[in-house]
Amino acid sequence: MVFSSLSFLCVFFPIVFALNLVLPSVRLKNALLLVTSLLFYSFGEPVYVLLMVASSLANFGAGVLLGTSARRKLVVGVAVVFNVGLLVAFKYADMIVGSLNALLGTSLPLPQVALPIGISFFTFQAMSYVIDVYRGEVEPQKSFFDVLLYISFFPQLIAGPIVKYHDIAREIRTRHASATDMACGLRRFCVGLAKKVLIANNMAVAVDYLYSVAPGDLNALAAWTAAVAYMMQIYFDFSGYSDMAIGLGRMFGFHYKENFNYPYVATTLQDFWRRWHISLSTWFKEYLYIPLGGNRKGTARTMLNKLAVFFLCGLWHGASWTFVVWGLVHGAFLMLESVVPVKRMPRALGHLYCLLVVCLAFVLFRADSIGQAGAIIVQMFAGWDFSDASMVIAMRQLSPVFLTALAASLVAALPVRDVAARALDRCGERARLCGIALSYVASIALLALCFLSLASGAYNPFIYFRF
Repeated sequence: MVFSSLSFLCVFFPIVFALNLVLPSVRLKNALLLVTSLLFYSFGEPVYVLLMVASSLANFGAGVLLGTSARRKLVVGVAVVFNVGLLVAFKYADMIVGSLNALLGTSLPLPQVALPIGISFFTFQAMSYVIDVYRGEVEPQKSFFDVLLYISFFPQLIAGPIVKYHDIAREIRTRHASATDMACGLRRFCVGLAKKVLIANNMAVAVDYLYSVAPGDLNALAAWTAAVAYMMQIYFDFSGYSDMAIGLGRMFGFHYKENFNYPYVATTLQDFWRRWHISLSTWFKEYLYIPLGGNRKGTARTMLNKLAVFFLCGLWHGASWTFVVWGLVHGAFLMLESVVPVKRMPRALGHLYCLLVVCLAFVLFRADSIGQAGAIIVQMFAGWDFSDASMVIAMRQLSPVFLTALAASLVAALPVRDVAARALDRCGERARLCGIALSYVASIALLALCFLSLASGAYNPFIYFRF
């Protein structure tokens, strides 16, 4: 899927973009984008294109029924059960059967159903459409193809962000991509691709090696290298894909909301989740946390609601108990922050606390098992063996390329760009225009470096196969 998607972007996207520019109507542009999106998904999942189309048709039908039926609660309830059922059948069947076998001592065969790529993303988008129609936030759509385009649009199909229908409903029907939109979109795409190829991929080389080593063979340096490198890999991989989606969408006239806002500058876990994967946290807030009662029913109920949300948030990320425990860790600390005045801590201490919790939790997120995660965390704090034999594993990963990518990640994780933009604004219009011109030159240079890296056959993992 990685090779296919990059091949698509490098070969087919320029053709699709050129055709989009010359087509005379939005309806024809939509038809082009719909065919392109289905073709894009079929590169990696030919059979499951039918599943995505069937899911879209079922949710479109539910929207139509909500506009005509008097039993609206029944309709939306059936639609939610249908969508959750898809996730259970295709994503969680093996986990459920395996857990039952471990709990009951049985040996039921695992279904071993192949996981459709991006099913968590397109299912949540489909579900949000039906719920928004039920709430009266959008009108039931009369065109199935508009709903299918919304669910299958290729820039954000396999790795997000999760887009709500009401955010782009108007742009599906009528839009115009100006020269500024196209230029800014291309620049944003280049930045996102650089995050993925130049930073995340180089972090992945060290991460995948260190997580393949027996935890007992890691000393503290190697264990911390694995933890910090993965913390950077997941952020720059995920935010890179989001940047690419936002950039490509803007080039076609769609304006997506931001999905990341420098989460590693957060000083509390609550602040972190306002900045990390914003589309997912917003989805859970609007469609689960608030309907459960939010913080309106007392402290105990608020804590329970947060724990339920983060249990499901962890489960959404993958069919493994490591993801569930990762979600519960975040939920537990958010519960703690609701009763402990963490915000009153000195900013530096709060920042350190937040990064430590996030980093340790990501060890669970990346590990193959809870046992492996626990063993690596133990080595992070107790692996004080710095003999030559022990240091070989760590030093092998600290190559000049890795250290350069790590240094770049530490800078890029800070709002340096925003600070520079404000400084240029204070220097006057001429300085601001020079800064903008320089940013475009830099983005093209980054694009060239990305192509050189990809052409060289550098390591290029796809980490969303679990989602």
